[in-house]
Amino acid sequence: MDPEYIVVGSGPGGGTLAARLAEAGKRVLLLEAGGDPRALEGGDAVDPNNRMPDDYDVPVFHAISSENDAMKWDFFVRHYEDLAQQRKDDKFIPEKDGVLYPRVGALGGCSSHNAMIMVYPHNADWDNIASMTGDSSWSSGHMRTYFQKLENCHHRPFDRILGEAGINPSKHGWNGWLQTEKAIPESALGDHSLVSTIVESAFEALVQGGHTLDRAKWLLESQLDPNDWRVVQDNSIGVRYPPLTTRNHQRAGTRERVLDAQQNHGLQIETDALVTKVLFDESGTRAVGLEYLKGKRQYKAFSSQGVEPAERLEVHATKEVILSGGAFNTPQMLMLSGIGPSAHLTEMGIPVRADLPVGQNLQDRYEVGVVNKMNFPCWEVLQGSKFAKGDPQYEMWANHRKGVYTTNGAVLAVIKRSIETQPLPDLFCFALLGLFRGYFPGYSNLFPSSLNYLTWAILKAHTQNRAGEVKLRSLDPRDTPDVNFHYFEEGSDTAGEDLQAVVDGIKFARTMTKKLCDQGVIAEEELPGPNVQTDDELRAFVRNNAWGHHASCTCPIGTVLTTDFKVKGIDGLRVVDASVFPRIPGFFIVSAVYMIGEKAADVILHP
Repeated sequence: MDPEYIVVGSGPGGGTLAARLAEAGKRVLLLEAGGDPRALEGGDAVDPNNRMPDDYDVPVFHAISSENDAMKWDFFVRHYEDLAQQRKDDKFIPEKDGVLYPRVGALGGCSSHNAMIMVYPHNADWDNIASMTGDSSWSSGHMRTYFQKLENCHHRPFDRILGEAGINPSKHGWNGWLQTEKAIPESALGDHSLVSTIVESAFEALVQGGHTLDRAKWLLESQLDPNDWRVVQDNSIGVRYPPLTTRNHQRAGTRERVLDAQQNHGLQIETDALVTKVLFDESGTRAVGLEYLKGKRQYKAFSSQGVEPAERLEVHATKEVILSGGAFNTPQMLMLSGIGPSAHLTEMGIPVRADLPVGQNLQDRYEVGVVNKMNFPCWEVLQGSKFAKGDPQYEMWANHRKGVYTTNGAVLAVIKRSIETQPLPDLFCFALLGLFRGYFPGYSNLFPSSLNYLTWAILKAHTQNRAGEVKLRSLDPRDTPDVNFHYFEEGSDTAGEDLQAVVDGIKFARTMTKKLCDQGVIAEEELPGPNVQTDDELRAFVRNNAWGHHASCTCPIGTVLTTDFKVKGIDGLRVVDASVFPRIPGFFIVSAVYMIGEKAADVILHP
């Protein structure tokens, strides 16, 4: 019997949606191009031994998991059309004509290799969609219910949060399937003086910068939780910890969700299934199914692509096809199926079914690292650490679920506005015990080999640039698409607000490290470095070194989709993933993607 719904992609959008539909008794087929990350065979370049499932399970191994040959998808993207400017980034790989952008081909999608940070979007992100579309179901008050429906907060009493909103959780059955935990910095890192110094430096820097830490009582009561509803409503700034999507300090995401739905609710899951195009009925305007290649590692983003011959298959849905491949792959599937910009499709020789701006409006964060080498050979909590099974920290994690491996490496974070006139906080600055300067092949090797570094990672949210684009590279569905983000002056931010905000973030991070420098705890700042001081020098550094990893907005509601995720002009076809947003939401986009997975299930089940 044909499924009623076919969902393509098992990440936070598609996996969440597929599980909810199956729980409601619908016949659902979930197609995933990769395999199960806890059952995959083979090691990677970091460790020739089989590291699965350790790379998946251990929170601090997330960088290693993103370079594990068994599941990594290596995209190489351009930040600039201008090749001379692009070559100034030492992360640029000429033979790949791009900068590494890690993705994943595995059950669970990006929740199988991400840093697990779960931070609620700003209410304005939802209210802006509601205002733009006139659809009140996107209002922040309503969208909060979807977060409550999915989150199971292990460190914050769930009843209290709902009670503040006048809601009885037991009445509504909001038990939350996605657990978040607090890897308490002092307990996990075991260095009270270090944490105290960083916290003190962060508060001092905020006050010196003229920021008013209002509602201090709320901040204290929230225990620095960025997802506390009072903090969210207040668009509050200050010191926070990053909540992680872990269960018993072990990675958890949509992999666990869909496997539970498979076991208990009949969800059908087919892995190693690379979708090549959407199938249509005789009218050409209704999606009825999908064509896909059945075989391991068929997509060329896999480092060991095409390890076995593929069989070309078709599957049909009696109700709907739902694409959840993400900001790169969903546009690729749509364009290969004749849905996209007519000029580009015609150029590629593809008959046009629907002329829509698919692949346009690509957006991302900007990120840079302020990298400091410490004046000692190794952090105390990393003594003997090899980021591998059997080292002292691994044994502490495996036997007691304690220690630094329960974290993603982040000590704490500071949320702030780059300038006071920003309507929303737009900088998320977090301290990492390690050397992190962006993505390039082998970047995860720096963590076990650099045990005496402190990196302040600067993340610029609510970016103005909307000029990125995803285009087809060829007609071969196994090829990765052509991705160009058109950073800074090449983009649509003509006022240069994004660039200056990142510069302001670097200057702020330096105020936080000043005390450690004065005390001699920091030996030297390696990046941007002591010779990069003026705003012009910092702007050049940011242009040459910035990166991102929250690609989104390539099939936005309003121009490509209706407010209920339907592709305009095509029946029976929806998109539910990071590509649906008109503007990139919040700080870490995964929380918003989980939420739209819940919302999509709601609108399908209760039209």
